[in-house]
Amino acid sequence: MFVHRVLSSSTQVAAIFPQDPSQPIGSSLTATCSVSADLGVHASTLYWTLNGKRLPSSTYSVLGPTALSVTLVHLNGSRQQSGDNLVCHNSGGHVLAGSCLYIGMPPEKPVNLTCWSRNAKDLTCRWAPGGQGETYIRTKYTLKYKLKWYGREKECEDQSLGEPHACYIPRDLALFTPYEIWVEAINQLGSATSDVISLDVLDVLTTDPPADVHVNRVGDLEDQLSVRWGTSSALKDVLFQTKYQIRYRLEDSTDWKVVDDVGNQTSCRLAGLRSGTVYFVQVRCNPVGIYGSRKAGIWSDWSNPTAASTPHSERLLSGTCDPKSSEQNSTLRRELKQFFGWVRKHAYGCSGMSIKLYDQWRVWLQKSHKTRNQILQGDKS
Repeated sequence: MFVHRVLSSSTQVAAIFPQDPSQPIGSSLTATCSVSADLGVHASTLYWTLNGKRLPSSTYSVLGPTALSVTLVHLNGSRQQSGDNLVCHNSGGHVLAGSCLYIGMPPEKPVNLTCWSRNAKDLTCRWAPGGQGETYIRTKYTLKYKLKWYGREKECEDQSLGEPHACYIPRDLALFTPYEIWVEAINQLGSATSDVISLDVLDVLTTDPPADVHVNRVGDLEDQLSVRWGTSSALKDVLFQTKYQIRYRLEDSTDWKVVDDVGNQTSCRLAGLRSGTVYFVQVRCNPVGIYGSRKAGIWSDWSNPTAASTPHSERLLSGTCDPKSSEQNSTLRRELKQFFGWVRKHAYGCSGMSIKLYDQWRVWLQKSHKTRNQILQGDKS
């Protein structure tokens, strides 16, 4: 409510009607300032201001010796959520009375309500205001929840997350039974309620990103990097398994490549990379197979990026030119022929075909290239 200064503290010398009205955007409003006859001023000497700016006299109407009205048309949204200040003054500029105008829109139905838990004991929910989101006047959003089949309705009170449309329930949540959750929005012009979602806390578990992500070279292999990470302790009291995803990109690129088939292991080998190149790597996890839950968990955020570079190619370091596309195909056929010939000498049956065996061949191949380049450089000298 507008707090106004008057000429006399013992009696009310003036009043504005309507007091502190709420109006939709685009509407019109007529307000009347009525002064006490004891004040000894005529209504024609009064004037109006809106947010400190004097309103034109063409909008005034003298209704009598002690009453002056003003008509505002096509009202715009309030400049501040606490309302616009409409003030009646005497000819000397003193404030006789004031009123707050709340010009805005009723809230629309809140949307995109989602909730998650980090330890099966708490719940965090976030939503978005409906429509364009701006109502121009103060709008209160309240997250409400209750057990689906019994229990009383409760309100989430902790909205200290630094977000205007989020709320945190820290404790006293039941497991193995669904909750109904919704958001109510209300202001002076109306109210709206979101759709009700139903969830079990165990079905919306997530966790922190994996910790201690390390990315290292794989010996001298110029096209591979090894990624290792630690598990999160946030769900240590909950029986569950975790699956992971990795994504990586070149240093000078914004395009991420995602590796989906990591499973529940805490290490992975990235292959087919460029030699002598810096890569950024991130890992995230999802608690799945939670005891008592029929659904997969929610993916965590990605870990902070970890950078590592692949070794430079020995062939590039030796000063040889990059082969042309036609030469690349013949090189690939030659190396594959070498690989299968090498396998016949070192592997016994299909069981011997493994990534380690392939790594051994790559090391042998790189060493053979290095030896050949050294011989060629010796012949040139």
